[in-house]
Amino acid sequence: MSGTLFVVATPIGNLEDMTYRAVRILQQVDLIAAEDTRHSRKLLDHYVIRTPLISYHEHNEQQRSVQLIEKLRAGESLALISDAGTPCISDPGYRLVSRCRQAGLPVVAVPGPSALIAALSISGLPTDAFRFVGFLPAKSHGRRQLLEQFKDEQQTLAFYEGPHRLLACLQDIVDVCGADRQLSVARELTKRHEELFSGTAAEAIEYYAAGRVRGELVLLLGPAPQRQPQGTVKEELARLHAETDLSWKQIVKRVAKEFGLPGSEVYKVSLELREAD
Repeated sequence: MSGTLFVVATPIGNLEDMTYRAVRILQQVDLIAAEDTRHSRKLLDHYVIRTPLISYHEHNEQQRSVQLIEKLRAGESLALISDAGTPCISDPGYRLVSRCRQAGLPVVAVPGPSALIAALSISGLPTDAFRFVGFLPAKSHGRRQLLEQFKDEQQTLAFYEGPHRLLACLQDIVDVCGADRQLSVARELTKRHEELFSGTAAEAIEYYAAGRVRGELVLLLGPAPQRQPQGTVKEELARLHAETDLSWKQIVKRVAKEFGLPGSEVYKVSLELREAD
């Protein structure tokens, strides 16, 4: 029988956040694939886990995946861990999982800490719908392009960002999304110097400009203010049809929501437009 790949979440800071199940799995598997073996060794030593480690990261994932899948086919069970948090979230681990799925090999989640979920849970921003965008582009031009794409989103946006780029990123948010856009910055979650800033983008610049920013960050951008519809229903339908690739069904739904009208009423207006075309 083939072995199983366990995707094991590990603490993002506080070692006490390790689950009983995660410790047991890491003790029982034949091999642990870790993003940085030196970093992960500290965690394993803390819990007296003597399972052999092997490196798996973006620079060796293609070659290493072949080796790991061979071991799974031979009946060995493996654990995949990242430096912190849940593997496969903005790291190359998803490629190994994908290859296992394609090969018909079992993959099991051992859930636990996640910086993204931890930040959302204490931010106070809406979480009924949110979008994880991952790491922001390193250069301002790329960041601004991405922010332009998402600036009107009606859900909370979640980004990972480095401390050395935070101020530049906040300035781009002010320029693209507005100084009054609500946001939260979660820093050093679960660690001794954990901090959560909540306020406007302009207030965040003032706050972080006062001192050097350190530690790991999750940046949460609150939903855009509800846009007030311009012109008539017919004009908005025509604009969206001309400027977007949305289907008529999507356009009708969007316009009905913006104007607070029944979809059937907006649909009738869209039919008039289509007949005129």
